[in-house]
Amino acid sequence: MANHGATAIILVMSLFVAVALSGVDARLTAVRHNAVAALHGTKPNARLTVGRDANGGYALEKAAPVPELTCNKVHGVQVGETCSSVAEGSGLSQDDFLGFNPNINCEKMFVGQWVCLEATSA
Repeated sequence: MANHGATAIILVMSLFVAVALSGVDARLTAVRHNAVAALHGTKPNARLTVGRDANGGYALEKAAPVPELTCNKVHGVQVGETCSSVAEGSGLSQDDFLGFNPNINCEKMFVGQWVCLEATSA
């Protein structure tokens, strides 16, 4: 069985090396990989930011965790619907829709998939 945790760590570290070598001031926000969250001791779906340390290097800064949400209204995806069309049809911004559905993959949304259209923080 493959060790996906080790693979995720190697992938994240190679990203940091690439950013450091490029000399570009990059921001990494809305990290949604549970492996990354576990690596840094934060809750899954917590927002992380990459910033510069005192020596000019890159360092992760922990930001406020994303609040746990309780979904109050769901929708079953219909033929031809996309993340954008469902969000727009419900009067939501794309950011709100994705915030209510943090684990959704908009490129692989399928008919019958349940999505959250209204949520409150627990």
